[in-house]
Formats: sequence, structure tokens, C-alpha cells
Amino acid sequence: MNAPPHDPEFVMSSLLVTRARLLTVADGAPDLGHIDEGWMLVEDGRIAALGAGSPPAGTSADETLDVAGAFVAPGFVSSHSHLFTSGLRGLGVSETLYGWCDSMLGFTSHMSAEDIYWSTLHGALDFLGNGVTTAYNFTDPLQAWESMVDGTRVGNAPLRDVEYHTRQADGCRDAGLRFVDAIGMDVTAGTDDEIFDRFAAEVAHTRSMDPALALGASIMGQVQWSPRPEAAEFEVEAMRRFGVTNQAHFLESPEAVPLQQAKFALYRDAGALGPDMMFGHFIQTTPEIIEATAAGGASMSWQPASNGRLASGVALVPEMLELGIRVGMGLDDQACTDISDPWGNMRAGIFLQRARTKEPLSMTPETVLRLHTLGSAEILGVADRVGSLEVGKFADFVVVDPRMPDVGPLWHPVRSYVLSMSLRNLKKVYVGGVLVSEDGVSTNPLAAEASARLHADLPPQAARFGHPR
Repeated sequence: MNAPPHDPEFVMSSLLVTRARLLTVADGAPDLGHIDEGWMLVEDGRIAALGAGSPPAGTSADETLDVAGAFVAPGFVSSHSHLFTSGLRGLGVSETLYGWCDSMLGFTSHMSAEDIYWSTLHGALDFLGNGVTTAYNFTDPLQAWESMVDGTRVGNAPLRDVEYHTRQADGCRDAGLRFVDAIGMDVTAGTDDEIFDRFAAEVAHTRSMDPALALGASIMGQVQWSPRPEAAEFEVEAMRRFGVTNQAHFLESPEAVPLQQAKFALYRDAGALGPDMMFGHFIQTTPEIIEATAAGGASMSWQPASNGRLASGVALVPEMLELGIRVGMGLDDQACTDISDPWGNMRAGIFLQRARTKEPLSMTPETVLRLHTLGSAEILGVADRVGSLEVGKFADFVVVDPRMPDVGPLWHPVRSYVLSMSLRNLKKVYVGGVLVSEDGVSTNPLAAEASARLHADLPPQAARFGHPR
């Protein structure tokens, strides 16, 4: 079962996982569904059965995977990601958000559709190799990046062809990553009809793909930096017209905070505050903004590692959870978390919240594990398919060995999984019951070419257009 799950010639078979320390993260299950020793049967890419102890007599499969006491847990879900940035790590270390964007997105403004395809494929494979099996992927918009002026973009940058977006979706698909495709509407470019026609073509491309991988289309909300006051109305109309969700980068940067906060009213007054609306980062909030978000049923995506790296601040996540706001966790992009490490992201979240509140119970290991799996799937609207190990869901899981390296006795297994495990313990990653990475090495036949392309193609561009800071 080593062929990638997107290979059209690959016939899905069955897999029986035995002697597993299961972490199902099923809602309502005690201790996040932890089972000391259990089993799981995968058929046709989905979980057919699972339970404690040994499999019932007569249970059989084409292949048996004996994990000898290792953790078997859901693949992580990143509810906020930018996979095209995989070749741009370590940039903008002396900058906050917009200066960092100038460095990173100023470089991608020169990329071709094929450049961005290979960068996205490389980033998607990186996620899979680190245990992330589903991602909400913000594509690099068709309109190239412009520097911010008084908290707003000018809005007259060149517009790239629609292929620039579609090749990013292709990169996710070809990597075998499950993804929600987030598309910028670029409402300052073209007539109103042209804006909607362009968006329709991008959505149609994503929806033409295998729905087992392309889990949905969404809007990359751009109100925060758009110079067009009607941007929120455009996005809400697109949500209704095309049946898509929306996630906006919002209240992230510590710069121009009053201006940022004033723009919340644009989404509120446009009628965006419902279950299909997500706010990414959501740091520079007020009590009134948080209360309105909770009342409207919108959700938020939390990127603690990114927020620390860019000196953005700390979102009031415990307070939001207390008010009933649904929260997911994202790894953001490789250019601002540098290592796509979901364990590092969870620990950063715990540490930042506890340092802020001076209260250990303000953020627990159990909470962050759920937020980075089922909680993220919930805000993306895909929890019926991914985010936990439950019968009927896709068999997307990680095998994590607490003995390699040895972390000692597991006094509280769920807490040890979050606090003591790392990428060193991650041994195998499966998508749909198919092995996609083992010991950090991808099984995808395109992996070597993706790496070679990044190393061969990006340095000459840096030499031509200026080395990114």
C-alpha cells in the first residue's frame, strides 16, 4: 500500500492496524478516546471498525500493520495554511507582519504558475511528512502583493492569469493532501462581473477534482487590507452565490489597530457573521468584537507559533472558547513557522496562554490536541470526513512511537502525546489507509522533483529580482 492515494491506477485495499495505543479524539469519548491497546480496520480508504483489545475472530485484511504499542492518532488538520511559501523559510526575522509580507510575497510576485505549482507541491508534501493530512490552504492571490500604506494596500498591482491559482490547487492534489482551497477575490481588479466570473472559474476548477482530496472551496477574506469599502459585500455575495465558506486574516498585526478594529463592522454589517465565516488570527480584538462573533456563530483559527514568530500578540482563545466560539488551529505557512511542526504549534499555544493568564488550566494538552484535529475540521466544515478516528471517516492517521526516542513511562498518555512527542517520534503517516510518509521520507513519486525544482529555480529568481530579506 505504498502508492500515493491519488494514483488513478492504485486500487485501494484493506488494512488492519493492531497493538495500537489509539487516540481517537472522538467527541464525547473519555480521555479523548484513548485506548491502551486497540485495533482499527480500514477498508476502501475509510475506517470500517475499531475497538479495544485484539480484533474479533475472523477479522482479516489484505495487509496487517502491527505498531507494537505506538500511538495511532488522527492526522493533524491545519485550519490556516499557505503552502506556496515552502521555499521561503527564515525570512523577515526583524519584521512584524507587513514587513515580513514585503519580504516573502514581494518574492512570489515574480513567480510563474509553474513556479507556484512546485512550491505548493513541496509545501503540501512537507505537511504530510510532518503528520498534517488536511489543510485549509490560502493560495497566493492572482493580484500580486503590494506594500501597505496606512494599513491598506493600494490595489493596483498586476493581475496574474487564473492558471496561477489553479496550479496551486493542482499542487495540493498531486501531493495527495486533503485540502480546502481558499481563493482571493481581488475585488480591486476588474469590473464586478469580471471579479465574479474569475472567482467562478477558480471554484469550478477545484470542484472538478476528486472530492475525497479537494474537500471544498472557500474565500480568502481580504477586507482587512482591501482599499475597496465594498469588499465585505463582494465576499458575502460570493459566499451565497457559490456556496463557499470564508476565512479572513483579521486583527492580526499590532499595527494600525484602531483601523483594523473599525473594519470588523464591514463584515458585521454585510451579514457575514455566521457558521461559514472564520477569522484567522483574531488577536487585536475587543470584548464587543468577541461577543458579536460568538452571537453570530462565526469561528476563529489560531496560529500560536506564527503569532509568536511575527510578534503579533496572543489571541484570547480561552475567553473565546468560554463564550462558545468554535476554534481551530493552523500552522500558517512555512515562511513564518519555518518548521511545519504540529507538536511545536500545540506547545507554543499552551505556553503562550499560560504565560498570559498565569493560570495553567487556561490551556490544557487535551484542549490543543482537539483544536488541532477535530476542532479544526469542525470550523472548516469537514468534520464528517476528517479530524478523528471514527467509523465512516477517512483513515487518515499518524503512527507515533514513544520509545523512539524513548520519553519514559506514559503516566498520562494523552498529555505525554502533546507535551513529550515530537517529529522525532513520528514514524508513519497514512492518508486513506495508504502510507504517504515513513521516517520523514515521502512515498510520492514527485517528491524528489519538487525538491530539485525549488533548489534549482528559486535562487536564480533571487539573483534576478533581489534576494528576499
